[in-house]
Amino acid sequence: MKSPGRVPPPVFIAETYPVMKIFPAIGAVVLSLLLANATFAETLERVSISSLQQSNAETNRPKAIHWGPNREKYSSWTTHSNRLIPVYTFGIDLGAFDGGNSIYRSEEKLEKLFGFVPTQTVNPQAEYFDQTDVYRLQKQAVESGKKRVILFVCDGMDWQTTWAAAIYKNGNVPYREGRGTGLHFQDYRGAKTDFGYFVTTPHNSGTDVNVNSQMVTSPGGSTPGGYDPTAGGEFPWSVPADANYWIAKGENTVHAYADSASTATSMTAGVKTYNNAINVDYMGREVLPIARQLQADGWKVGVVSSVPICHATPAAAYANNVHRYDYQDITRDLIGRPSIYHPGALSGVDVLLAGGWGDEKKKDGKQGKNFVPGNPYLTAEDQQAIDVTHGGKYVVAQRTPGQTGKKVLEEGVATAIKEEHRLFGFFGVSGGHLPYQTADGKYDPVAGAKSSGPTAAAEYTQEDIRENVTLADMSMAALDVLEAKGQPWWLMIEAGDVDWANHSNNIDDSIGAVLSGDEAFHQVTQWIEKHGGWDDTCLILTADHGHYLVVEDPEALAGQ
Repeated sequence: MKSPGRVPPPVFIAETYPVMKIFPAIGAVVLSLLLANATFAETLERVSISSLQQSNAETNRPKAIHWGPNREKYSSWTTHSNRLIPVYTFGIDLGAFDGGNSIYRSEEKLEKLFGFVPTQTVNPQAEYFDQTDVYRLQKQAVESGKKRVILFVCDGMDWQTTWAAAIYKNGNVPYREGRGTGLHFQDYRGAKTDFGYFVTTPHNSGTDVNVNSQMVTSPGGSTPGGYDPTAGGEFPWSVPADANYWIAKGENTVHAYADSASTATSMTAGVKTYNNAINVDYMGREVLPIARQLQADGWKVGVVSSVPICHATPAAAYANNVHRYDYQDITRDLIGRPSIYHPGALSGVDVLLAGGWGDEKKKDGKQGKNFVPGNPYLTAEDQQAIDVTHGGKYVVAQRTPGQTGKKVLEEGVATAIKEEHRLFGFFGVSGGHLPYQTADGKYDPVAGAKSSGPTAAAEYTQEDIRENVTLADMSMAALDVLEAKGQPWWLMIEAGDVDWANHSNNIDDSIGAVLSGDEAFHQVTQWIEKHGGWDDTCLILTADHGHYLVVEDPEALAGQ
């Protein structure tokens, strides 16, 4: 039975069940009977979040929360922001980068990082650091002797998104600033742990490229990056002095906010670059991600994501491309096939498990002249070429009609380990992602919202759920295969559905995605404890950028 504190308040139940408003006396009796029933109380708890989302999306009138700078609308902004982003480390600390060591305290260091000194960005009191320090943190871990490095990216999960999920899970408001408590990654103390926050702004936004020639055609873009703490705040939980600053529309200062490609490149390759870049600098020159650097030294590498195999974050783990949407070529880099950027082919990753299965597309102008109709992320020819049954290097485990996804993946893991092959996993539903988990742990989302009105709710069949896997399933599979190949190894895990839910301004999906990612983290830490512990292991959990969720009434998310 759920805690009584998590049952929705009577006013919310009355709005959900109008008869209780019309006949208050009857409603009071009915309400007491309903709340006495644990099963129904749990159902009402689910209704409180889904109904909150549904009501807000349909009316665009904010209740408890809103997205964007306009407090009068539920949805006035559906993309990223320039918020500071939290990072949680396990097995290592942040002492070399935060506080007095922050890049943002030094004009000289900022000029070296950006190639220019961003306006209103030098801050002698900065406690925050830069996103590129996540790359340097991994390098530091390797140099200190760590043999297993895990970069866990909850795409789009800013402090406010995390807060909303922690409130819902706890049934109360456990904190209002700082690291927080209530989620596994906030509470875990099985290893030395640290908490900090960083700037995600890119080098610039507005850079144009030519995908066919893989050239940057307008270096420098239209809007430079930077971070003004007087406008955006000193902390991830700050209320901005200028509500439009975070979205590059500030009254006095304008700085670019980042996309998932530039931010992932910052974390994997340590450079500031333009939005849409995959491991190239702001001029379009190749930079080597840490996974390829380590692979050259004998490390095994793996990539896991709940969204398509070649989306920006998994792409930046290994590939190079001037534009994030050149999907098929990015996948070729990941699986060791000749690509437009690497005609001679890269070595490819040892484990790649993600979404993208089942999608079809006849045309895609963003992918250039060499786009092949069919699956937009992986061509049939490339998939056949990598399959061990056709002489390739990968055991292919993919969504298979009539079979449970977890069993298909487990069989793939067993074969890959026994026969010493690589592992490629391909799952998902229409749209390229795994099924969205909602706040209650089910898969029954209501509609998201855009500023112009609600978007359609995703609908999943029983087959969609049964034939797919979870992020936790894929994470365990990757760990088992990499460990079987022997240390050292590097692994990226991405909870990409957090970002997709936030783009949709869907609090139900957003909370569900955070909880799904948190469960994957929980299982990863349990795996580490059973496989040698933390002496040789470090894990960095963070997000790539923020969105613009504003929680005005946190108690409503708690059901109080």
